Amino acid sequence: MNSLETLRSHLEVLARSVADATESSPCLTPDEIDAYRACGNTAAEQGPGMRSTIVAHIAAARLVWASRGVENAVALLEQSVDALAAGYEGAQRSAVRREAAARREFIDDLLYGGVDLECLAKRAERFGLLLSHAHAVAVAGGPAVFDEGGAGLRQVEQAVFQRFGDRHVLLTTKGGHLVCVAPGDRGDVLAHFAKHAHAATDGAQVAVGRPHPGPGGVRHSYEEALAALDLAARMRLDAPVLRAADLLVYSVLLRDRAALSDLVENTLGPLSETRGGAGPLLETLSVFFDAGCVSAEAARRLNLSVRALTYRLERIHRLTGANPAEPGHRYKLQAAVVGARLLNWPDTRG
Repeated sequence: MNSLETLRSHLEVLARSVADATESSPCLTPDEIDAYRACGNTAAEQGPGMRSTIVAHIAAARLVWASRGVENAVALLEQSVDALAAGYEGAQRSAVRREAAARREFIDDLLYGGVDLECLAKRAERFGLLLSHAHAVAVAGGPAVFDEGGAGLRQVEQAVFQRFGDRHVLLTTKGGHLVCVAPGDRGDVLAHFAKHAHAATDGAQVAVGRPHPGPGGVRHSYEEALAALDLAARMRLDAPVLRAADLLVYSVLLRDRAALSDLVENTLGPLSETRGGAGPLLETLSVFFDAGCVSAEAARRLNLSVRALTYRLERIHRLTGANPAEPGHRYKLQAAVVGARLLNWPDTRG
């Protein structure tokens, strides 16, 4: 007996019971209402749709009540349908909550790790991901905070899913960021996500991690994307889309923080001896290098005259012994300036 036939059988028993107890009453008793709600709950859990459930109930009521001559049949039918639908909808709401909780737990395990990878791969299939393949992750972050039920997520989901479908692509939020997981060979999906995430928030910056294989690949790529956003903030990178592969040089520098700290301190430390501290002169160097070592452009960005900029550069030369205008010195100074940004120097000095 399939689920719909079982439902019809239960509804006939229930209709017969109501007919026996309420032949002269226009109202169902509380117990009868609870019984209909339980039947609706069971129908939702076992599979028959709402339409099939209501049709089966009306057929059972018609069969039993008409043959018994139950009065007030229309009133009883109205109440029983309402109770049946309430039970069905209650079960659906519970199922939605369970599904949302399972999805959130899966996403936490996927992005943070610490679980059995084989089990994670099996769970991933339920959400359309094949973790045996390589995956890449894009993370959008900005002034706006993304949440699971927010308009930003819905807007980007619509744009991505309309073009690529929702198979093998996962969109979610984590830590206030908008996150997209896609197969590693589908850079077009991540590029489309980045475009619409940037537009949906009037300027969110998007970082894209490198593709990595296996169940742990998603977490690895996610961590790379987060690190890229952090680097962008430290280095004042304002590109709308950042790729972790393009920022590897900074990761290399950070692998030996002690050596990087020594380079910064030994090269730029004398700047701290000035009355205003190292900050203004460090900013001058940073802007000078960002401007391609073009004095006129650097002066414009700093709101200085070229003469004032030249004076600052000469002062840096005197203090550090390195001349920003000489190629041989410039590399050392620029590496030290990059290191200072990465280490938040001189705020972290000492």
